[in-house]
Amino acid sequence: MKKILVLFLLVFVAACGFEPLYVQKKQDSLWYFGGEFDTSISAEMAKIKVQTIADRFGQQLRNDLLDMITPLGVPRNPTYRLVVDVEPIEITQQAMRDDITATRERVRYKVEYQLLNAETSEILVKGDSIAYVSYDIMANPYSTTFAKKKTETDAAKIIANDITLRLGAYFHSRFKKGNLQ
Repeated sequence: MKKILVLFLLVFVAACGFEPLYVQKKQDSLWYFGGEFDTSISAEMAKIKVQTIADRFGQQLRNDLLDMITPLGVPRNPTYRLVVDVEPIEITQQAMRDDITATRERVRYKVEYQLLNAETSEILVKGDSIAYVSYDIMANPYSTTFAKKKTETDAAKIIANDITLRLGAYFHSRFKKGNLQ
């Protein structure tokens, strides 16, 4: 019974139209695991230079973007520039006590980003990304400060993942259309 279930799942996954985002098949066969992959999308994304982003949250976000987009280092001759602007952080107090003090805060981090052609400054991709994180306000100020910094780090990772996936989808669609140069 288990063998039949596994076989059914393999056929189901093969039929769902799943395609890897950062690689393309070199051959047009039904199975991805039998042939070689073309890593043009990853190579194209590695040509992105991530511009400097202001403040501590921006530094964390930029470092996460560099780790995800250009893991082999900053390109010497970038084809693209990624410009990210951090909007003001919004803090909402939640879980109020009887004395109207909050025991929890929800924080919204929002950034706007643009992928530009490095030579012409033409906007290729434009979008925004939002991360909602929260932390408890504790009696110990050190614990609260540590929790606040942890949520900032988590928000930077969430937004960096979102931007990287959106850029990967952009290059994937260009590659599919044959417009990748």
